Amino acid sequence: MDPRAIPAQFNAAEYFVDRNVAEGRGEKVAYECGDEKLTYSGLLQQVNRFGNALRALDVRVEERVALILLDTFAFPTCFFGAIKIGTVAVPINTLLRPYEWEYILNDTRARVLVIDAELLPRFLEIPIKKLRYLTHIVVATHGSEEAKSVCLDLECLVVTLESLVDPASRFLNAEPTSKDDSAFWLYSSGSTGPPKGCVHLQHDMVVTAQRYAIATLGIREDDRCYSAAKLFFAYGLGNAGYFHLAVGATSILFPGPSNAANVYSVIERHRPTLLFSVPTNYAALLAMKRDGRDFDLSSVRYGISAGESLPAALFERFKERFGIEILDAIGSSECLHMFIANRPGAVKAGSSGQIIDGFEARILDESGAPVPPGEIGNLFVRTDATCAMYWNQHEKSKDIIQGHWIKTGDKYRVDADGFYWYAGRSDDMLKVSGVWVSPIEIENALIEHADVLEAAVVGREDGDKLVKPMAFVVLRDHKPGSPQLAKQLEDFVASRLAVYKRPRWVEFVNELPKTATGKIQRFRLR
Repeated sequence: MDPRAIPAQFNAAEYFVDRNVAEGRGEKVAYECGDEKLTYSGLLQQVNRFGNALRALDVRVEERVALILLDTFAFPTCFFGAIKIGTVAVPINTLLRPYEWEYILNDTRARVLVIDAELLPRFLEIPIKKLRYLTHIVVATHGSEEAKSVCLDLECLVVTLESLVDPASRFLNAEPTSKDDSAFWLYSSGSTGPPKGCVHLQHDMVVTAQRYAIATLGIREDDRCYSAAKLFFAYGLGNAGYFHLAVGATSILFPGPSNAANVYSVIERHRPTLLFSVPTNYAALLAMKRDGRDFDLSSVRYGISAGESLPAALFERFKERFGIEILDAIGSSECLHMFIANRPGAVKAGSSGQIIDGFEARILDESGAPVPPGEIGNLFVRTDATCAMYWNQHEKSKDIIQGHWIKTGDKYRVDADGFYWYAGRSDDMLKVSGVWVSPIEIENALIEHADVLEAAVVGREDGDKLVKPMAFVVLRDHKPGSPQLAKQLEDFVASRLAVYKRPRWVEFVNELPKTATGKIQRFRLR
């Protein structure tokens, strides 16, 4: 479906779920998880049962249904089941702390929470009286008898997902929603304050699926998608939640942590053709070796990366070892998925790629004027998948979403070929010797050194209170750091970049602080 042709009355669940069965894919596998498989017909029936179960709980149109779920069949079932009856699905980061869950649940005013049994003990650290709107807790037990037998002394209804869904009808007519009705919310990381709820509409997933997954990436019906980034992220939601549904392909789900051993295990067992991950995870994959035959990634047609800039050296190392090109891109929770991307046959290692067809980009200076090609400025993007607003944050909405354009908060430059080069977040840029310096550029240079696994650069004041670059470095193979190696790394960068970009200090660390999505938290290093 061309995003420009989406009808006024439109329900995303009908498009992504019902349509596949109507087009004859009912017996095809929609999702795999371990030894279990869920066909498109099975998905439709489970979506319908959950939607009917919500209506039986008197959940009404536009009310929110919160989901704290691992990557299992329960996630797409509940996500699309809520959307199908016109309620708003709110996937929540499973890695958050209880007080953060408390904030989001109260901010959404969700009456119903669906939570994975494995996460329930952590959730119960929240005093139930603090959850002012919650009236129903639905626990996804995945058939575990131990989880089913848990007796909770709570002042609200607690049921298992199975007991709620199994008696419900497998037939359900979709709510006749508008293409501009709210469908789901995604909460940003909240790195500069409380998490912000990005309100996404019924048509948004179609826009990103068509513009990026189909037209840019070239996803096909025979593809098998695996995402190391989890479904509750905007990135993972597209990768493994609905991109494949747009073309009738298959998604591989894994509920456990996405460490290198698990990622390799899933790839060798399930043979995905498209691998979605983040630079940190690709670095971890490269760092892991095994005796004898190397890990078999021969099924993977492309690797896809987002979340942070992919260094050119990492791209080259991965391609050399596995013969796989990693297509780096940039997106955001606000824009739902990618808006700039490298694509098959058009890759510049180290760049974020080109603007996706159907979207627009501008690079502006602090006064709002366009910067000359090659110069760094603030990136603004225009896409019809941008969220309508931040929930309950009117001023922030006006600051960031400016008419048809959204201020991404990223610093970029564009080259003569239309490729965009990431220069850091607006608050990460360093003014050194009167010149803007990108920490990403210094980090990429450091990573080119044979001993460096990861690096993060922040600003630090010298004795004259002038900001200079400081590098935090993780070495390969647990090699110990030394003053001699620190000096060597400083000189290594100076030999590749302008002298003022040389780190004045190098500190060796065992690991870098990161968000749940794998992004380096430079503010903690600062």
